[in-house]
Amino acid sequence: MTWDVALILGIDGLANGAVYLLAGLGLVLVFSVTRVVFVPFGDIAAFSALSLAAMEAGRMPATVGLVLTLAALAVAVEIGSALRNGQPARIPRAILGWGVLPALPCLLAWAIGGQKVPQALAIVTAILLVVPIAPLVARVALQPIADASVLVLLIAALALHFLLSGLGLLFFGPEGFRTQPLASGSFTLPGGLPVSGQVMLMVGSAVVLSGLFFLAFERTVAGKALRATAVNRIGARLVGIRPARTALLAYTCASLLGGLIGVLVAPAMTMYYDSGFLIGLKAFVAAIIGGLVSYPLTAIGALAVGVVESFGSFFHGALKDVIVFSLLIPVLLLRSALAAHPEEEQEEVEA
Repeated sequence: MTWDVALILGIDGLANGAVYLLAGLGLVLVFSVTRVVFVPFGDIAAFSALSLAAMEAGRMPATVGLVLTLAALAVAVEIGSALRNGQPARIPRAILGWGVLPALPCLLAWAIGGQKVPQALAIVTAILLVVPIAPLVARVALQPIADASVLVLLIAALALHFLLSGLGLLFFGPEGFRTQPLASGSFTLPGGLPVSGQVMLMVGSAVVLSGLFFLAFERTVAGKALRATAVNRIGARLVGIRPARTALLAYTCASLLGGLIGVLVAPAMTMYYDSGFLIGLKAFVAAIIGGLVSYPLTAIGALAVGVVESFGSFFHGALKDVIVFSLLIPVLLLRSALAAHPEEEQEEVEA
């Protein structure tokens, strides 16, 4: 290990950490608003990468069939809910919101499918294709049990991951794909250390998107509604904020982040239908470091996960994932030691 090697590993770790930062932001956003640990987040990133690879190869992305299938299920659930509640007037709006709107990016993908299109158009289409996935699966499986315990919601989210993974295998097949680099060339840092344009793009995207999310939460009405729901769901409902709508917005933002992550990592690694699971798990480690509530601590945790993974792969490539997930042990022990224990305090009072 020399200083040059350490710098190269550090830069590689920052690039990985930038990806985990975006994924961690999505996980914290969804959990803080809905209390759901959204396990399928990584699957959305994988579907985005596979969609981009299909369009670069001049093929129709299989995501079209996946999204239309989920949209049909969501429309059926919404219509059934409207009929049970005696509100048939909701049916046209349900068809529009849960059927027509998700089909629009599918129509765009169908229009350009089988053709060689500019990379920018393929990237936008791939991201738009996966944006409806999280809201659709949440409407079908998570919204009906929104008031359940966190454990029940976690089990449901885990089941959704396996469902989406199976659908990914059905629609995309077992083959892996890699897309063309989004940025060519390299930059030379002070000291003569070269950094590829792809790495600069990943880090820059994380910084810019984090800033945009901060501004959205601080300056926009929708962002303030998300923050209010995250702080106090009952209080938000009392002042006229509908948790179902803020949950829909949170899932949509998470899908958007997942789509961006898939586009960013696809040139750097071969993506399979289930490749997103590890991305989601490592982002979950970062989110746990942030307590699933703190965005700044999640960002620090994501960078730490990326750097630890990079150096771990240098010392023992086969155990790099074990080293990353081992970070959970000291973090959970520290949080357990610092957290208040109401049960113990109550026992002391009674004694």
